[in-house]
Amino acid sequence: MPDAEDDRTTASDLEAVLASLAYLLTRSQEHERRTARAGITAARSDVYLLRALAEAEGASRVSDLADRLMVKPSHVTRQIDRLQGQRLVERTQDTLDRRARQVAITDDGRETLDRLKQANIAGLTSALDGVPEPDVAATVSVLRHLVDRYVHRVRTTMLSEDDPLAERSVPATG
Repeated sequence: MPDAEDDRTTASDLEAVLASLAYLLTRSQEHERRTARAGITAARSDVYLLRALAEAEGASRVSDLADRLMVKPSHVTRQIDRLQGQRLVERTQDTLDRRARQVAITDDGRETLDRLKQANIAGLTSALDGVPEPDVAATVSVLRHLVDRYVHRVRTTMLSEDDPLAERSVPATG
């Protein structure tokens, strides 16, 4: 039966692997290579916004996008301005609140995102060459769990930082 030391070693190994992977995937040069392969010019954060809009299946409010991306609405507004200039997104008037605007991905935006996904898949397919499918499926499952847990933690932290009366967790000592 594994002991606490084994759990710490496993977590430490995972942390090291994830740190290396995050570094490799988020390097500016790598992003530029992937976008060049896809024939597009979009900042990394713009890609996440396009993904969020594509997954939304319809128009979204800036505040909803900011919540989903865990950033400030002003950041999303600047991104939308940039992407609208490239005809990748469009703004429309909110039918429920005439003062508000909604944002949707355009057909060009979907094509751009699809080209980038295909370039990413080609790179991953090459990197996963020789890895058994069950191992890939298990990795996807574990990573989805990690992402869900981290998103929950980040959102909980953001809420407590926004609310000065929210109960703060105290880190364990020892």
